Amino acid sequence: MKNYITLFGVLMLAVNVNAQQMDHMQHDNTKNAKPHDHAKMMAAMGNDTTRHMGMSSQFSLDLPMNRDGSGTSWVPDETPMYMYMVHGKKWMHMFHGSFFARYNKQDLFNKGQRGDSKFDVPNWFMYMAQRKVGSNGLFAVNTMFSFDPFTVGAGGYPLLYQTGESYKGNKLVDRQHPHDLFAELSVAYTHRVAKNTDISLSVGMPGEPALGPPVFMHRISAMNNPDAPLSHHYADATHITFGTATLGLRYKNVKLEGSVFTGREPDEHRYDFDKPRFNSYSVRLSVNPSREWALQVSNGWLHSPEEAEPQDNVNRFTASAIHTKMLGNNSYVATTLVYGQNRHHGKTQPAILLENSLQLKKTAIYSRYEYVQKDAGEMDLDAVFPGDPNFNINAITLGANRILTTVKQTNLTLGLQATLNASPKALRPLYGDAPVGFQVYLRITPSLMKMGGAKHKVDHDMMDM
Repeated sequence: MKNYITLFGVLMLAVNVNAQQMDHMQHDNTKNAKPHDHAKMMAAMGNDTTRHMGMSSQFSLDLPMNRDGSGTSWVPDETPMYMYMVHGKKWMHMFHGSFFARYNKQDLFNKGQRGDSKFDVPNWFMYMAQRKVGSNGLFAVNTMFSFDPFTVGAGGYPLLYQTGESYKGNKLVDRQHPHDLFAELSVAYTHRVAKNTDISLSVGMPGEPALGPPVFMHRISAMNNPDAPLSHHYADATHITFGTATLGLRYKNVKLEGSVFTGREPDEHRYDFDKPRFNSYSVRLSVNPSREWALQVSNGWLHSPEEAEPQDNVNRFTASAIHTKMLGNNSYVATTLVYGQNRHHGKTQPAILLENSLQLKKTAIYSRYEYVQKDAGEMDLDAVFPGDPNFNINAITLGANRILTTVKQTNLTLGLQATLNASPKALRPLYGDAPVGFQVYLRITPSLMKMGGAKHKVDHDMMDM
């Protein structure tokens, strides 16, 4: 594990050094500027400022980069960015990632039979690039990789009450599956067809269809929590889809999208490319009513998503609201509310997630509450509970971390968290009344991004759009 930490740290530092060497941006108007709200500067100078500074969205020349979530989704414009940026003559390159080295023990007090413990390293790393095409075109490339198959293992990590996907012919239960080595390889082209109006096309192998909120790893409210939500497969699990195409139309702060994609979840072979089938569909409406809010509603028709239940099709509905508010140069509060539901084999099973992160300079305090309804079949308990009854599961997580040091725009953060699971009465003989999950971790990420190069620096507040 020490070798993985060292390798990732060297990679992050190398990217940062490269950014310092390649950054050729001109900041003639900002050299002596004092930090102030970028929204006011944008209003005074117009959207050309965004393009001049190289800060446009990957999917619109008229929107800020801060609005880009995972896939083609939106987050609030107020969202801070943790990444490295490299500016070339024609291309803008971005690097983003997160690397947790942790000890994770589920059922800390051994109250049930389902707990487990593990040292592991959940992680992901992104490279993104974009460039203008003519005066109205924008081309973007997105890649995402995860070394989970090596640092977590093919069977995933312990997580009480988690379900979804399979391993060695069995359903994964009380474990979160690892993400694929190739988590995203996608390209997108956007064309500005009129004032405040764009049409975009994104294709990926793998990629993310227009379904659900931004995936948990790319929500600023969830970035401190190394665990996937228990509602992951009710809302945002389609972020790794082997074969997807999305067409979107934006007018001002409203975007309508439709996707065709492969419904099946990735298989247990995490290093290869699954067969694309394009047998599923989704639609999503996104609205950003202000700089601090991002709303979406979506519906997906998924064909045979689970390998263990190949005849089971799922109708998935999601709705979410994300709010982010900057409190200062290095402080903010971010909150996400997600409702998701799966309708399949004659049942409608809902899930609710509420998560929050308060960043106060170097210290973060965060939480997550979830209510999820799962049945005996999903939890692989058919033989124990005939008739496939539903179980109502509640879990609340509280955590805190602190940045120990920042070297070359790279943060090393120490954190801990605990999760209290409220067991349904019928499951208490297996899980105990209220099993507690606990973990402590060291995390490596890029620091809060500041624009800059060898000659000039621009404070984050001036680029936080």
